[in-house]
Amino acid sequence: MAYKEIQIYCPKEKFDEIALIASQPEVIEFHSALQKDKTTYFSLLVASEKVQLITDRIQHALGKNPTYRTIVMTVDTVIPKPDAQSEDEAGKKSQKFIGVSREELLEIISKGVMLDYNFFLLAVFSTIVAAIGLLEDNVAVVIGAMVIAPLLGPNLALAFAASLGDMDMMKQAIKTNLVGFSACLLVAFLIGKLWPYNLESQELLMRTDVGFDGVILAIVSGATAVLSLTKGISSVMVGVMVAVALLPPATTFGIMLGAEKWPQAYGAFLLLTVNIVCVNLSAKLALLYKGVKPRTWYEKKSAKSTIFWYLLFWAIALSVLLVVIYLKSNSQV
Repeated sequence: MAYKEIQIYCPKEKFDEIALIASQPEVIEFHSALQKDKTTYFSLLVASEKVQLITDRIQHALGKNPTYRTIVMTVDTVIPKPDAQSEDEAGKKSQKFIGVSREELLEIISKGVMLDYNFFLLAVFSTIVAAIGLLEDNVAVVIGAMVIAPLLGPNLALAFAASLGDMDMMKQAIKTNLVGFSACLLVAFLIGKLWPYNLESQELLMRTDVGFDGVILAIVSGATAVLSLTKGISSVMVGVMVAVALLPPATTFGIMLGAEKWPQAYGAFLLLTVNIVCVNLSAKLALLYKGVKPRTWYEKKSAKSTIFWYLLFWAIALSVLLVVIYLKSNSQV
């Protein structure tokens, strides 16, 4: 079982409320102390899947006072290990196990929408690397470009923002997405104009067509990305970045536009669109399954409308794409 430590710093008048929360059966054990500045300190040991429940109770008790602090820390080892009865009380897992809290998930995902020079340079450099790999028919170089590309983060952030009804994050995610893809397409377009060689490479042509298997791959990849984040398994993200492949079709699209290869450009655009749509739709469904939602009743009510329109938009987009793929595949027979 995985554990986490929740540290709480608050005024001493909140001692009784926090002590009541700390004494609940979901908390394995806790310690408290009065600091020299008259601040009350609590340290709670909880099972990872109970972190969200406990932190929600703490936030409700402390309110939004900026002087209060709640810190969630990962615990590598507990010695001695809590007895079996404590584990049973604190760690009865629901089917919707969440290894990290909403706030931890927000901290992780919000990094993917940071629009700065690093993001822009990563988008440009990864596009150059991908273009070289595609034109030289070098799969290892293409995979390397996928790993360093920053394009997956803003799409996951978009789905997460919809779950919380966070319009500011949604706007930022859309803005970051537009900048990232625009930089990628511009660089690839220039490469296609200035270096229109070896356009028959296998790696390049593979990104000019999409079938129903590509749709399934993108759906599974988007859901896997969310599941890995909610369980705190960040290493899985590298594999997801490779599998979902947003960068290669975007680069191929730009190269083919620059080289004026219109049918191939259309195929690459279709593959890129399928990946974007499927990632956003499956990521949102995975977040719903994991029970990621706002804390307060008012925020939940506000988020319902956002979630409905978000799902409807991507579901309609996917339906249209499936029809286009079907018609395209039949026309080639």
